[in-house]
Order: sequence, then structure tokens, then C-alpha cells
Amino acid sequence: MNHEHLGRRALLAGATAVALGAVTGVATGTAAAEPAAPAPAAPAAPGAAGTTGASGEVPALWREFTRAPFTHPQVPFVGRAGCRAGTRRLPRPRTVADVTDFGAVPDGTTDCAPAINRAIAAAGRADGGTVTIPPGTFRIDDVIRVGDSGVVLRGAGSGRTTLYATRNLTELIGAYGSRYGGDKSSWSWAGGLIWLAPRARLDSLVAAIRSRAWPFEGWTGNARDEWTTLTTVEPARQGSWTVTVADAHRLQPGRLVLLRLADDDAHTLLQHMSGGGPGPAAYSWADKTKLTSYVPYEWPVRITRVRGRRVTLERPLPLDLRPEWDPRLTTHVPELTGSGVEGLTLEAVQTPQSPHLLDKGYNGVVLQCAYDCWVDDVTVRHVDNGFGLVAASACTLRRTRVAGRGSHHPYFCREGSHDNLVEDFTVERRTVPAPAGTQLHGINVEGLSSHNVWSRGDMRMGTFDSHRGLPFANVRTDITVENDGRHGGDASAGPLFGARFTHWNIRVTNGRAGLVKIDGLAPRSATVGLNEVREFDQTDVPDFTGDLRSRLELYGTTDVVRPRNLYDAQRALSR
Repeated sequence: MNHEHLGRRALLAGATAVALGAVTGVATGTAAAEPAAPAPAAPAAPGAAGTTGASGEVPALWREFTRAPFTHPQVPFVGRAGCRAGTRRLPRPRTVADVTDFGAVPDGTTDCAPAINRAIAAAGRADGGTVTIPPGTFRIDDVIRVGDSGVVLRGAGSGRTTLYATRNLTELIGAYGSRYGGDKSSWSWAGGLIWLAPRARLDSLVAAIRSRAWPFEGWTGNARDEWTTLTTVEPARQGSWTVTVADAHRLQPGRLVLLRLADDDAHTLLQHMSGGGPGPAAYSWADKTKLTSYVPYEWPVRITRVRGRRVTLERPLPLDLRPEWDPRLTTHVPELTGSGVEGLTLEAVQTPQSPHLLDKGYNGVVLQCAYDCWVDDVTVRHVDNGFGLVAASACTLRRTRVAGRGSHHPYFCREGSHDNLVEDFTVERRTVPAPAGTQLHGINVEGLSSHNVWSRGDMRMGTFDSHRGLPFANVRTDITVENDGRHGGDASAGPLFGARFTHWNIRVTNGRAGLVKIDGLAPRSATVGLNEVREFDQTDVPDFTGDLRSRLELYGTTDVVRPRNLYDAQRALSR
């Protein structure tokens, strides 16, 4: 399908069906006459609704979105987020190894990490396949590394297979300082005891850490210099699926490329990410050194078609392409793709949570420089940090759970991670009181990460964390949260939010507004279907002056908004 030329009538018909009943299994509605494109609207009054339907209330924002799904000023298009554009059926590669054949013993006392890593390496040499772990408890005294594409590590289920981790990343790899200085431990936001990353990339990271040459962690290497230009790209608009390139001879369908955008001296790229206008134009960008270290912006995307100099992409452009930002398609470090972890619990030896930013690295599962990878039916327990996306894109975390003594980041999404899907997730309430000096965040997003989705969540603690670094165009939808966490982020990382953040159908159980009701904080944002909340504890002021052009609809309601789940509804539109 050429998504750039989706008919508006067909799109609106499908959208109406989803909004008024398709999500509950009742198809309704037919296409209406094509309406004019909507002008930006003022925020709705509290409790205001768009249209009353048989199964709830359809806000004006949804009606507007269906007319301009790829360019709406407040609501981002995320209908293709996740592994293989959000497929419900994850790949099932053939079984090629069982860890017990390589010496793993489910007795809870034998160190099985060498055997498990040998089995994974054998699957890599076989060009991929599934490595099974039978029921039982397998002790691991080292990192489990999935470094080859097409390799899946599969237990017998999160309630049946347990990996019991006895050591932390500081012990196993070494102290990991911050490239921004200070005495912080980067294990507070990086690395996992199950670590999915391309083999060469992970080896280079470990070598840099051990030599105390604190690395960049993204798609272009430790010094951000491992890339070459494939072609420059002509100007295009946000939402376009097809771009025109100067030279397409090195491009072919299926290839993963980086779209790379540099900022100019006036920081107009960062302003664009913030929605533009007087507020971002007046903001002081030059002293936000941590934020500017994330630029050039790097967006991984697969090519689906090449015709002459016209190149069609797997997803629509997240931003405009302007000449002053030197848009180009480039190479990157080889990606990990088609790999996953399924059906197990990773339990760390129970130790007290470390003081804030001094984590030792009892971390869970991390995907890094990964594309079209996944985690399914995995629980982590007694960890410092739960599930991480670090320069990872188009990945799915499904049926994941963070449990045990409490964690610093239950979920973190950083270093330019885009188009990921976290769905059917749970953050359990901690089993022991939080030690003094520790901090709890929640579902974190930072570092220019964009178009990520958190859907159908049960957060019994934590918050909708932004760690600054101008994340933009992210969606949280159909989530219940006991909003008791705090956000983080160094002042040098800049704004908490860029443009087009959307919180849709959110149930706050303790009445706290912070970082959930964002119409007064996030530029060009949407808060839709939220029960009444109030500020207490950590109260923020907006980063940008003037009118934020944000929207608030169906405030003071719970589960009234239709569609109930914004991601599911968008995905139905994009099929």
C-alpha cells in the first residue's frame, strides 16, 4: 500500500468505525463528506467532549486526527510503532539449541551463564534460530548476550523459567562513569544483565568502559563517527512516506538506513521539534550542552521501495526536512534485527536499592542498536533498572513486568530511541520500603526519543517520566497509574517535552497531576480522557513562554473517551 496516498474518505470511514465501536467488536459508521482541514483550536473547557457515541464520547481531537493523521499538530502518528510495524504475531524461528545440551543445569547453584551464552553463540553461527531454556532456576554469574540477528532466547514461561543473577554490571564489566562528568554511574541508565545488541557494538562498548573512555551509545559508534553518507535528501514535509534523493544507487528495499539531520546555529531544528513559534524561538538553546550532544538527530528506518530517485520509507517522516539541516541518508553500525527474549523471569539477588545515580547495575533486559526486535512474557525482579531501550527503534516489549524490592527506572527509553511499543506492561508496588536517598521514576523517555508508545499499562508506582533531552511525539494510552514517582534530568539536557506528546485515557489513582496532565507543560500536546487531578510534590513550570497551543479534552472522566486506546485505533487506520 502506498500510505502517502491513502484516501481521506477511506481513512475517515475506518477511523469512525474504530472510534464508535470497532474497538469493542462492533463495526459502525460510513464515510462522511470530506471535511476541510482543521485549524488549531483553543483548549477545550474541562469536561468538554466532541461527539457522544453509543459506547462513549469521541473527542474533537480524534475527528481532526482522522483528517490529517500524519501531520496533526498535537497528536502524533504512531500506528506503525513496534516490531515489524506493530505486528501482533511475533516471529517464531526454528529451535536450534537447548541450553541444557551446552551444560546448563536448573539446580539454582551451578553458574549457567557460560552454557547459555554458548548456546546463543551456536544459534548465531547457524544464521539464527531459537534457543530454549526449560523450566527451572538457572543461576547466572555473567551477562547473557544476544548479539546475532535472528536469535531468540525462549524460556518455558515467565512463571516457569528463572535466570537467577548473582552479580551486577559493575562487578562484571567495571565502573561506568558518565561522559558528562561527575561521579554518577551510567549503570543507572544503561546496560542489562540480558543485553541484546550487535556483537561488535557490545564488544566496543565494554572495551570503552573498561578503558574509562566513556562512550556515546548510539547508532554511529562510541565517538559518533562510524557512518558514511549514502545520499543527500531533498526538502520534504513531516508525514511524507516518500522522499527524493540525489542518488539512489546504494539504496534498495529492505535496507535499514539512518535519516540524519543536523541543527543550524539558530537551533531551528530543536525549535521545530518543539512545535515552533515564539516560545521555542525565545528559548536559550546554546547552553543546553547535554541536549545539543544528541544532535545530529538520527532516525533509523527501512526502505520499502526505490523508483528512480523516489524512495518510500516504512514509516512517515517524523519531522520536516529542510536544506539548513543538511538532510541525508547514512550508514550506521550493523543492527541487531529479528532477535528476542521470551518466557522467563530474570531475578537478581536481592540487595538494597542504591542511592540515586549510583546504581551498581543489577539491571534487567536492554535492547541497544536493535531494530525489529522484541521482549515478550518477561518479568524482572529486584533490579536497579528494569527494561531499557537505548538507541533502539521499532522494537516491541509485550507482557513485561517489573517486580520486587523497587527500582530506579522500571522502564527507560533514551539515546534517540524511536517507534517502539511497550504494551500490556506492569510495574508492581515495591516489596520493601525505599531506602533513603533513592529515587523512583517510571516510564522514562529522553534524549530526542520520538514516536514511542506505552499502551495498556498497570503502574502501581512510578510516573510518566521525562528526563529532559527534548523527547517529542510520544504517546501514553490506556494506563492506570499510582502517580508517586518523580522525573529527572539535568538542566543542561533542556526541555522536558517537545511537541506532540499525547496522554490518552489515563486513570490516576492518587489524584496527582504531575507529568500526566501536561496541557500546561508540553507544547502542542494533547491530554484526553483523564480523571480529575491536582498538583502536589514535584511541580514544574513550562520550558517555553507564551501560548503552548496544547489541548485538553474530556478532563474529569475515566474510560469515557473513544477510541479507548489511541495506539490500537491508529494501528487500525494504518493497516
